[in-house]
Amino acid sequence: MSKEEKELRKDELDLVQRIVKRMNVLVYASLFIVLVAMFNIMAPDTAERWFGETEKEALPEEVVAAISDDLIENGIHVKTGLIVDDGFNQVKATCLACHSAKLVTQNRADREGWKKMIRWMQETQNLWDLGQNEDIILDYLAKNYAPEDKGRRAPLKNIEWYTLED
Repeated sequence: MSKEEKELRKDELDLVQRIVKRMNVLVYASLFIVLVAMFNIMAPDTAERWFGETEKEALPEEVVAAISDDLIENGIHVKTGLIVDDGFNQVKATCLACHSAKLVTQNRADREGWKKMIRWMQETQNLWDLGQNEDIILDYLAKNYAPEDKGRRAPLKNIEWYTLED
């Protein structure tokens, strides 16, 4: 074997050794990551046992309030947007079992109008018989979501008029 062939063979051997070293690093790093992940899944409180109680950050009050189901602001149940009044719990339990509270809050009707909507839902949407809760629900809806007499819209103010040109 000539000197050139020996050098070429040595260069090839060096290249293979470098590749093997890098692959070893990747294999050990991957194994380490897998072990850490398994360790955390099987014993998530180990850090506390080893290093003592870790300080836990409290959630800001606004966040706690926002995720609370019972938060009421200015008489409005925040999560649903419904007015909190007598019959609220029955409306929440009955109406929101099938549809969004928006369907309630965007509609306005007197007691008879709400009763017609309930009958329509019973005839076409499989709404169950409300029994004794029907009067409570109708009272709530008629009181809190009755038609509003707003009259004409307010006059426009501070309008910059312009002429459309052909």
